[in-house]
Amino acid sequence: MRLSPDDMIFWQHGFVKINGTIVFTWALMLVLAVGSWLVTRRLSTDLRRARWQNLLEIVVTGIEKQIEDVGLRDPQKYIGFVGTLFLFVALASLCTVIPGYEPPTGSLSTTAALALCVLVAVPLFGIEEQGLGGYLKSYIEPTIIMLPFNVISELSRTLALAVRLFGNMMSGTMILAILLTITPFIFPIFMSALGLLTGMVQAYIFSILAAVYIAAATRQRTPRRNPAPKP
Repeated sequence: MRLSPDDMIFWQHGFVKINGTIVFTWALMLVLAVGSWLVTRRLSTDLRRARWQNLLEIVVTGIEKQIEDVGLRDPQKYIGFVGTLFLFVALASLCTVIPGYEPPTGSLSTTAALALCVLVAVPLFGIEEQGLGGYLKSYIEPTIIMLPFNVISELSRTLALAVRLFGNMMSGTMILAILLTITPFIFPIFMSALGLLTGMVQAYIFSILAAVYIAAATRQRTPRRNPAPKP
């Protein structure tokens, strides 16, 4: 039983190797890129629209609404990043119905890469919204003593994102593999359906947490005004 798609070696020459994580990750990115092109190549503004366009608008509208509910005022500005995270993790789970496929999110290297994307995107959005000085100032609020704690918080939440997604995805794969060995007929079907649901939930949680971190970094902090003295 493989614990990770890293154990699937397709090609190796010395220390250079192409494993299942790399192959499945690039395959998912190819599917997302080609699918996006196919869905958006003939968009219509009329009342008569294709089914794929209706599905696309439902997904995009839903993601924008969730981003706005988090506290980001301009959801269209962030949907490219947050929406891509959600679609990648969700598609990685949905493709588990394909024989021989293992989700790349079951590898710690993939989840760490996704978490690092969040780690880089958060300060970029924060600097764009508040400026370099305004964003760096947030690390020393309310006092400069908080600087090391804020830095540790940035790093620890990135590690938590990676480990949480990796643990949840790998645990589902391991349970399914064990049930396939013990009862290869009935229970794996229900566990596969549960795994799909779990994967969608994890995709939602991961993208929402990324949006929350971005909202915290882009929030404008206004100084508290003292009340006017009473006459």
